[in-house]
Amino acid sequence: MSECCCEKKTVRSEEQRRKLINRLSRLEGQIRGIKGMVENDAYCTDILTQSAAAGAAINAFNRELLNSHIRGCVATDIREGHDEVIDDLVHTLYKLMK
Repeated sequence: MSECCCEKKTVRSEEQRRKLINRLSRLEGQIRGIKGMVENDAYCTDILTQSAAAGAAINAFNRELLNSHIRGCVATDIREGHDEVIDDLVHTLYKLMK
């Protein structure tokens, strides 16, 4: 299936969807684990270490999604003459780099 963002919706293959959902499920587990650590009064640096790992997992998810977006949605839109997608991509990158 081809990807297109022209209507602000992306059609993903089952494999792409599965990979993203698996990453999010692992992240969800990490967050639940951190919550449990706080509830059980774990040592601050142990919680911070797990929080940093969750942050790295979010960054990995964002990299995977951004890669797919550029290679699919952005490339398709540019080929079809929709150069405004570049401004949208730049705006998205600014948000990610805050």
